[in-house]
Formats: sequence, C-alpha cells, structure tokens
Amino acid sequence: MREIIVRQLGSVPYEPTWRQMQEFTEERTESTVDEFWIVEHPPLFTLGRAAKEEHLLAPGDIPVVQIDRGGQVTYHGPGQLILYTMIDLQRRNLGVRALVTALEQSIIQLLKTYNIDATARKDAPGVYVDGAKIAAVGLRIRRGKSFHGLSFNLKMDLEPFSRINPCGYEGLAVTQLSNLIKMPERKVVQNLLVQQLMQQLGYTHQVE
Repeated sequence: MREIIVRQLGSVPYEPTWRQMQEFTEERTESTVDEFWIVEHPPLFTLGRAAKEEHLLAPGDIPVVQIDRGGQVTYHGPGQLILYTMIDLQRRNLGVRALVTALEQSIIQLLKTYNIDATARKDAPGVYVDGAKIAAVGLRIRRGKSFHGLSFNLKMDLEPFSRINPCGYEGLAVTQLSNLIKMPERKVVQNLLVQQLMQQLGYTHQVE
C-alpha cells in the first residue's frame, strides 16, 4: 500500500488520544490504510517506558503521564506540532531504526527549505539545530505496527522544558522554529512535514 490517510485532529487532550492510538493499533487488519494524525496537546509531561523520575525536576502544576512509548521524559504543549505515525511496519517492510531515521529526516529536510541546517544524533533520537533540540521522536511498536511519533517545536512557551532533563539529558538546550525564522502559518509547516514524511516513507498519495 502506498496510500496514507492524514487526519487533522486539532488541539485534543493527550490521554484519550493515546487510548485511541492503542485501540486503532489493536483493531487494525491487514487491509487497514496507514494514517498520520496531526495534533496539538494542552501542557503535560510524558514519561516513556524507560524514563527515570530523576529527570523530572520540577513539574509544578503541569500534569505528568506515564505512557508506553520508548524514551525518557518530554514536554508537550500549545504551539507544538505533533504527528503520530500509525504504520504497518511489516507490510511496509520497514524497521524501527528506518522509521526513526525517516521521521528525523522529514524534519531536517523541512528545515532545509527555510535554510536552516539541522542534524540527527545516533545517541539521542531527534533533530538538533546548533546543538539545541527542535524535534523529538518516540515510538511504540505492537504486533509490527507503530504508534506515537514526533513532536516539532514551532512557537510555544519553552519554559517547561527547564523543569525536566529533556529526553534524559541534563542541560540539553531546546529551541523552536519561531526562534530561527519569521514564523510561517502553522498549516504551511504541517503540509510541508506531511509531504516530506510521505516522501521519506514511500507513500504516493493521500486518501480520505
């Protein structure tokens, strides 16, 4: 299958969306079309399966949710672009490392269109600009199917990142697109991200 359904879900609470990802993954069949879900969440910290409490420094009044993706602690909030990848990896003949690389490269190539040089790191998945993290990647694979995905900082309050060791790295700097260029419309960035990720993963067209 070279088709992908792209769902623009808007600003939605985290936990119901997470449960919907789990349900979608459990109930999908061999003929289920893969999907991207584009969302934004209210402020919260999420702890991956390997997360250590010591990396949660001072959450204050921001909720903390323990979830089933890989990785450590990260922050989600308004002004962040989140893309969830509901992909049948077995059908796509795609390994987990290849999916992580595709997610990273989609952001790197998107940033290149704005003349921003970005890189990935083998020791810490995500995308970095001058050493500061601009996008995070976290996945869960169940029965050869992926869910969760990437978060891309567009124009948000970055202060909550100071309350954690982002992705388990003490003192890791965090940045966002609006700090680097005049901020484009969110929809323009969303469309670019979808196009780049479709290209990275070999999807040829969107379906409704």
